[in-house]
Amino acid sequence: MKRLIAVGLLMMLAVSTRAALPDDYKVVLLTENFPPFNMAADSKNYAADHNISGINADIVREMFKRAGVSYSLTLRFPWERIYNQVLEQPNQGLFSTTYTPEREPLFKWVGPLASTGWVLLAKPDSTVRLTSLEQAKQYRVGAYKNDAVSQHLESKGFEPVNSLRDQENVAKLLKGQIDLWATTDPVGPYLAKQEGVSGLTTVLRFNDAQLFLALNKQTPDEVVNKLQNALNEMKSDGAIDAILRRYL
Repeated sequence: MKRLIAVGLLMMLAVSTRAALPDDYKVVLLTENFPPFNMAADSKNYAADHNISGINADIVREMFKRAGVSYSLTLRFPWERIYNQVLEQPNQGLFSTTYTPEREPLFKWVGPLASTGWVLLAKPDSTVRLTSLEQAKQYRVGAYKNDAVSQHLESKGFEPVNSLRDQENVAKLLKGQIDLWATTDPVGPYLAKQEGVSGLTTVLRFNDAQLFLALNKQTPDEVVNKLQNALNEMKSDGAIDAILRRYL
């Protein structure tokens, strides 16, 4: 009898847990221009829904579709603003967010969506050669404000010359306003190409990173689990590879 009561209580708890998610539940997704992972048509600083493309944008759309979770998707600028917004607002999410140990307790995470590397880029004719990140402290290093790369440099004692848009560092590099550009590969070279610049030299690759969907801490675990399961399924059935082939 006691066992039947216990089972009944567990069933009631399970139903109660499912009922906690309202029928009109929706996640507000935010992203930025971070090609080729997420980007707006014509590189605009604002876009919504179908005007947003990219590897991770397509992955996230399919992931939410398979999970049966409603969402809205908006691309905004700057990164610092939308990053802080998702930290503060329940049921909001942000991608493509680089996972770091420092950020881990700040969000709930779904991923990884993709893997990247952090690099220091120099002008095509640069003679700079580095074997460690510490050696870069003698140079002026440009970065993207509040990006994971910039945060990492600051944690290592750097004082990066931060820009509000990562592509601004292309012109700064060519004009000699910075000696090195700390960015993400393949994002940095892609942005440079969009600015008509090619042949930038990779003087150091100093970190490998993974990109995730970062969700506000108050996001229900049920939602997080549904999304992660959908992503795992996409990796198994070849959906991720199909999306990658469309862009790379």
